[in-house]
Amino acid sequence: MATAAASQVSLSAPVGSDRGVRSSGVKGGNNISFSNKQWMGATLTWERKSTWPRHANKVLCMSVQQASKSKVAVAPHHLENAKEPPLNTYKPKEPYTATIVSVERFVGPKAPGETCHVVIDHGGNVPYWEGQSYGVIPPGENPKKPGAPHNVRLYSIASTRYGDNFDGKTASLCVRRAVYYDPETGKEDPSKNGVCSNFLCNSKPGDKVQLTGPSGKIMLLPEDNPNATHIMIATGTGVAPFRGYLRRLFMEDVPNYKFGGLAWLFLGVANSDSLLYDEEFTNYLKQYPDNFRYDKALSREQKNRNGGKMYVQDKIEEYSDEIFKLLDGGAHIYFCGLKGMMPGIQDTLKKVAEQRGESWDEKLSQLKKKKQWHVEVY
Repeated sequence: MATAAASQVSLSAPVGSDRGVRSSGVKGGNNISFSNKQWMGATLTWERKSTWPRHANKVLCMSVQQASKSKVAVAPHHLENAKEPPLNTYKPKEPYTATIVSVERFVGPKAPGETCHVVIDHGGNVPYWEGQSYGVIPPGENPKKPGAPHNVRLYSIASTRYGDNFDGKTASLCVRRAVYYDPETGKEDPSKNGVCSNFLCNSKPGDKVQLTGPSGKIMLLPEDNPNATHIMIATGTGVAPFRGYLRRLFMEDVPNYKFGGLAWLFLGVANSDSLLYDEEFTNYLKQYPDNFRYDKALSREQKNRNGGKMYVQDKIEEYSDEIFKLLDGGAHIYFCGLKGMMPGIQDTLKKVAEQRGESWDEKLSQLKKKKQWHVEVY
């Protein structure tokens, strides 16, 4: 599996497997189904509890925004001091033993499959930057290498460097449970289910998890220009790194980074029940209408202009003139999700470029050269 440092990540693992894959969640295939903290006043600190109520992360983020128009205090501030991102602090042969804080299903009953928000306590010992990934080594023996541990699975981190507790000691993952159904019998075959995704989704507070990393540079959020434009395109759990970006831009009171630009998120999922972190994003839209835009592509509920299913590339085409003008002005554009999203998006961008009398190949080359193009698919 290519690392996050590559300009584009590709995948050769069999469909439905999470063996050795990068994943903001887990990829799917034809036979795959992806099946209390309290606010403490003006200091914005947390009272730790061993478990959260279901959907707590959604309620929590709503309460943050409703409690005050001011941003959330974060610490320790020395996390801002590093000039380069941390890389591979812990390696597969010597992983870090972290602790599960909470695991919450956070999609509705009509969502196809199950997606969980997993909060992990690393004690401040495995720091990371927004857009990086952790490796997870699930417990048990590698079936292909008897006596050896499982291969590392990579997951995009869905929180800022300060974590969901704003204290620099946790990280969050957005994990879609991979479940295999036999195409002939229609019955679940647990022996083929995603090893790591099911381990994480089944974990309980206090369980231990082996971490490696952090890894990746291609999806780091450029902060040299606080007034830059960031266009984010995600499918499903590919929204994970963008959730981290947006918390940093709009939720947290970061001492040396005040965002005044435009963040524009396109999120493609199956239906309304499948939307991830929707309350957070909707609140940013209400509070920062001049700095945030949020467009959803719901393939099972919306139709594109031709009457077909609405996918992210259809939304991109809808706003193509505006997007191209922003790119010409130096905007960064990010893609994260299933690798199957990219051909349709590339075709749409090529068609729009040709309509504008431009060469898409030349334009793409320039975007990459200027480091405006960020792709991480799995």
